[in-house]
Amino acid sequence: MAEREFPGFTLRSGATREGSRYTALLSAHPADGSYPSYFAVYENRSFRDEASAVEAAEKALGLVLGVEEDGAPVFAEGETGFDDEA
Repeated sequence: MAEREFPGFTLRSGATREGSRYTALLSAHPADGSYPSYFAVYENRSFRDEASAVEAAEKALGLVLGVEEDGAPVFAEGETGFDDEA
């Protein structure tokens, strides 16, 4: 798990299991101590193992440009985080 600080929020990378697959996610933890929000990243992808999902989430965390008022991560237009061909 990696984390980055933004004004008003700490974003953390992670993964969660959904059935037999894993989903990469970012969690936004408000500085005021209120409940965190969770955001799936690469929603069109699932991972066979937790380590791959965590790696993808950490990559996504590195690509975050900022956060919105609700803590939602902001990425560059069209960013997927994957090395897919255009």
